[in-house]
Amino acid sequence: MTDTSSAGASGASTGAAWTPSLRELERRAVRRRQRRRSLLVASGLVALVLLALGVAVTSSPGWPNVKELFFSWEHAREAFPDVLAGFWLNVKLFLVCEVVILVLGLLVALARVARSPWLAPVRVLAVVYTDLLRGIPTLLLVLMLGFGMPALGLQGVPISGTFWAGVALVLSYSAYVAEVFRAGIDSVHPSQVASAQALGLSRPQALRFVVVPQAVRRVVPPLLNDFVSLQKDTALVSAVAVFDAVFAARDSAAYNFNYTPYVVVACFFVVLTVPLARLTDWLQRRWLARERAGQL
Repeated sequence: MTDTSSAGASGASTGAAWTPSLRELERRAVRRRQRRRSLLVASGLVALVLLALGVAVTSSPGWPNVKELFFSWEHAREAFPDVLAGFWLNVKLFLVCEVVILVLGLLVALARVARSPWLAPVRVLAVVYTDLLRGIPTLLLVLMLGFGMPALGLQGVPISGTFWAGVALVLSYSAYVAEVFRAGIDSVHPSQVASAQALGLSRPQALRFVVVPQAVRRVVPPLLNDFVSLQKDTALVSAVAVFDAVFAARDSAAYNFNYTPYVVVACFFVVLTVPLARLTDWLQRRWLARERAGQL
């Protein structure tokens, strides 16, 4: 009877909610005050530096000319509709290319980590693919495909500059993404594959069900960094006369002899890429926190 009552008492005490002590509450209050103070100091210093830069720029002798050439409200309002219409092409190109790049990059990475002797030619082709396409500047690839492929006049082959500029972006960025995926695959400890094979899985099955899911989770932050760059590099399609945001801005600037449309299109890209960059930073911090906690 005594044992039963004592067990019930201990169970009740274990199930009771934990409440922090007064000393712990004091520590939390001190940490909150320190964080607030650090935030205020940092914000004040940033505001002070920005104010000093603004005063230095606006007080320079050539500021009136720069303001008229790059920050004219009238020219910005005039160029805005055309830049917006062209920018939707950049967004659509980015969304389509992103999906194709992910699939192609993963396939190339899997080809590079293949160990079967029968896949040696595929492995060599994957190595040549990544080395060659990472070595060619993206702008040069856009120019070669955007102008070269339509000039061949091949039957049944698209002649759209937009199509071939998108192909150039896919080829260039898939080589970089393939190396990101390969690094993620190599970061998975070999014991994972050995354990999967001990459970009866073949190496392809181990890659599919064990290695690749872990690798993809690990490389999400660097992949998002690549896609931030991809979003900006969609502006390269203007080099092959594709009417995107940059082409519209260049056309308006040449017509009015004013560079404000370039600032307008830059603002469009900043508005789109900054949230993606902040998401990348947040995911990276989250991944590091999980890794330090031993969850990866």
